[in-house]
Amino acid sequence: MKVMISLLLPVLLAQGDLVPSSTLSPPQSETEAGPSTPKTLVPQNQPPQEEEEEEARLVAGGFELSRATSNLGFDLLRKMTARHEGNLMFSPLGLSFAMGTLMLGTSGPTHAQILSGLGLQTLSRTQPLPELFGHLRKTLTHTRELGLSQGSWAFIHKDFDVTETFRNLSKRYFDTECVPVNFRNASQARGLMNHYISKETQGKIPKLFDKINPDTKLILMDYILFRGKWQTPFNPAFTEVDTFHLDKYRAVKVPLMFASGTFASSFDVNLRCHVLKLPYRGNATMLVVLMQRLGDYLALEDYLTTDLVEAWLQNMKTRKMEVFFPKFKLDQKYEMHHLLKQMGIQRIFSPWADLSELSPTPRNLKVSEVLQRTVVEVDEQGTEAAAGTLTEITAYSMPPIIKVDRPFHFLIYEETTRLLLFLGRVVDPTRL
Repeated sequence: MKVMISLLLPVLLAQGDLVPSSTLSPPQSETEAGPSTPKTLVPQNQPPQEEEEEEARLVAGGFELSRATSNLGFDLLRKMTARHEGNLMFSPLGLSFAMGTLMLGTSGPTHAQILSGLGLQTLSRTQPLPELFGHLRKTLTHTRELGLSQGSWAFIHKDFDVTETFRNLSKRYFDTECVPVNFRNASQARGLMNHYISKETQGKIPKLFDKINPDTKLILMDYILFRGKWQTPFNPAFTEVDTFHLDKYRAVKVPLMFASGTFASSFDVNLRCHVLKLPYRGNATMLVVLMQRLGDYLALEDYLTTDLVEAWLQNMKTRKMEVFFPKFKLDQKYEMHHLLKQMGIQRIFSPWADLSELSPTPRNLKVSEVLQRTVVEVDEQGTEAAAGTLTEITAYSMPPIIKVDRPFHFLIYEETTRLLLFLGRVVDPTRL
């Protein structure tokens, strides 16, 4: 059984010399950056009618949160392309959950800037975001057949004071477990955290931390473990080594899996790409996007949006097909803080970060980095992972046989909420 894992680690450091110099611009006022979102709690023990209305509100808000998370993923993919030419894979959901946990500790302009960068400022005016995150997490993890689990840890330095509000809210909405750590003993702290990671990812990531800054006060870590089984498995007896074309001049040999069955597909006439649904059990799907012409796959990324994906899905036709799809494994690690800064989330990484909701003594606290590591392995049984305007779409142009033998994109999403769990690009299946 293969595993898809996403790990995010916002690292908060307490440093002695974080006072801004006089040459730097003064911090923005709360009025300029916008008010922070009130962390409203919903009253418990409501009457049945109010509970139904509350559930309907959370479901509607969940769709908006899902849409914002997916568009965040597409925006990040475009920014990643400027830095990475080869294989890419990350979890928009994992990043959204990690930043959602982090937002519980922020206030003022710092909080408002994160909302804006994540595209959640409008939703936050009408809905309490922590509740939406919590409801979405429960929806995903309570579907046993989906095979998705999510968890969060807060590794806290033994003498670092964290507010009870942050502890309670992070536990309630993100199921965050607080673990005391002595970061001054870096070797012991590293061993403890690697033990937690290895255990929760079932050994798929046995070691994540190579070194720890002894000035660290808190490490927040979110993980997502996805074990999806195909509705129509590929028969291992039919897997054969074949040619995968990297470009017009280069090719590699890869094992291509084969399945014959009923699949949904469409063809985007404007973008000249085939779109194929490979469904998992439990309301999850891998959407494979294959450009008609070799070498055009990078151009697709400029157009990816939730509206485009929805148009593809609404115009699909189910038919009998034969599918050839490569086995592959990816192990990707990214410094997300660089990308978040490009999206306008800068204050949290600066000396002016306001983390007053996290600690009663927030002076000299800032976030040093946000890392994400995602591992995916796709085989015959499934995927298990430890993290322009369209004018014409037709469902009839895809050939009865589709052979994914050139670079392609894949999206793994949950059907009910349309939440984008993982997003990736495979340029060379023989490389991690």
